[in-house]
Amino acid sequence: MGRLAIPMMGFFVFLCFWAAVTEAVYMKYKDPKQPLNARIKDLMNRMTIEEKVGQMTQIERKLASPDAMKKDPNLLKRIGAATALEVRATGIPYAFAPCIAVCRDPRWGRCYESYSEDHKIVQAMTEIIPGLQGDLPANSRKGIPFVAGKTKVAACAKHFVGDGGTVKGIDENNTVIDFNGLLSIHMPAYLDSIRKGVSTVMVSYSSWNGKKMHASHDLVTGFLKDKLKFRGFVISDWQGIDKITDPPHSNYSYSVQAGIQAGIDMIMLPENFTEFVDELTFQCKKNIIPMSRIDDAVKRILRVKFILGLFENPIADLSLVNQLGSQNCLVDCKMSPKQEHRELAREAVRKSLVLLKNGIDNRPLLPLPKKDTKILVAGSHADNLGYQCGGWTIEWQGLGGNDLTIGTTVLTAVRNTVDPSTQVVYNENPDANFVKSNKFSYAIIVVGEHPYTETFGDSMNLTIAEPGTSTITNVCGAVKCVVVIISGRPVVIEPYVASIDALVAAWLPGTEGQGIADLLFGDYGFSGKLARTWFRTVDQLPMNVGDAHYDPLYPFGFGLTTKGTMEN
Repeated sequence: MGRLAIPMMGFFVFLCFWAAVTEAVYMKYKDPKQPLNARIKDLMNRMTIEEKVGQMTQIERKLASPDAMKKDPNLLKRIGAATALEVRATGIPYAFAPCIAVCRDPRWGRCYESYSEDHKIVQAMTEIIPGLQGDLPANSRKGIPFVAGKTKVAACAKHFVGDGGTVKGIDENNTVIDFNGLLSIHMPAYLDSIRKGVSTVMVSYSSWNGKKMHASHDLVTGFLKDKLKFRGFVISDWQGIDKITDPPHSNYSYSVQAGIQAGIDMIMLPENFTEFVDELTFQCKKNIIPMSRIDDAVKRILRVKFILGLFENPIADLSLVNQLGSQNCLVDCKMSPKQEHRELAREAVRKSLVLLKNGIDNRPLLPLPKKDTKILVAGSHADNLGYQCGGWTIEWQGLGGNDLTIGTTVLTAVRNTVDPSTQVVYNENPDANFVKSNKFSYAIIVVGEHPYTETFGDSMNLTIAEPGTSTITNVCGAVKCVVVIISGRPVVIEPYVASIDALVAAWLPGTEGQGIADLLFGDYGFSGKLARTWFRTVDQLPMNVGDAHYDPLYPFGFGLTTKGTMEN
């Protein structure tokens, strides 16, 4: 989704509309013992056009007062459950997750939001939905949204559909593929999401064969709602209907009509939400948009709100505040729920790292010895929590440095792990003379990409951020080295692989850098496999497993393994 990623307050716009009604008057919609459809019908019969339009308006928050892969679904479900608790603790019952895009080109700036280039892995990862929402009851009807209670949140499958297949990976661009290709590559995870009771679906900025998804009645209404029987609500992306026209917002009346008629139920808006409210209300009263379309949207929105229990419990549950994350418990101790969430994140780091190379001439470098005379930690990403977390962290584009949140950098993790007698020297970008003169036993180099989101992350060269490559050259030419790459996707590394003793893809590990040290020093073993192809040169792109021209540096599914001392 777009800038300012948490515009949630519009979701609750009308909860207090009838607060002045006396307690003596029985209102069916307020009675949780009544059937869901009866509550929805009763409430809709009481609503004006303006109140219905209010339901369809989501305003900015600030304006409102392989084997290892077969096991990452269970982990994702646990992560979803922890995320739901922490999100609910903030008073928000809705998460814009999961992103079930199938990234077919790593040049796309949102590729790291995608689980894989392979739709089967993306399908498996929809197991985060029951983690967020709770397990769907066995007798549930297909397509009906489900949220299990006050510790769960409504999930959002996004971005419908084909956002990971745009030409050259350009964000918000055109996905050129026939209908069978769209169904076989980009649609399957939506079927799984709907089967698991996902509450909402977000529409993609992208186009399919030249048709904007935000204006696609055939896919949003005809396929998602009618064919797949999805009964939750469809939400736009941020300013998504504005971008139906080129330039954006050049014909707003048309954009409102096209987006609502396509089947979008809730519109995510920027600061000027009154323009949308006024325009949609006008089109309703003039019957440009029929009331049946408005009622369909409001019924879907109310269905999710009733299922969330917002009428019974509209205020944040303060008893959940202890679920919010804090520092790791690094020694044997009884962990609070928030510490358990940190440990879960650390486990996710351990299981997601991929070992691409280990040693030269059959002499493994990893695991590294904890007790040694002197070791070097180098690289722009070795002591930078913001770089570990990437985009969508605190700020829209993410931040560099160590002041944005609490966590453990790789450098701190190394110092936590090695023997007290081992001297750890940190130099962000040492020259070759410094490395040679200090007689280090080995070096750990951490380099990668700087944070980005969306179009700002589109890259036609996919290079490691400077001075990353010079650090690799200076250090690995003088001492045994392990290079850890912090990135949202594969990057150009082939020119340097021959000089590197061990190579690790750490992706975006977030706050728990200790999980990286857990593997480097052998407490746990590497088990991760590549969920996307690691190319040799960008000239090969797009290149996905199964392509006739498939010639990767490291193929889809690749990953070396090691044994850990603590795994038994």
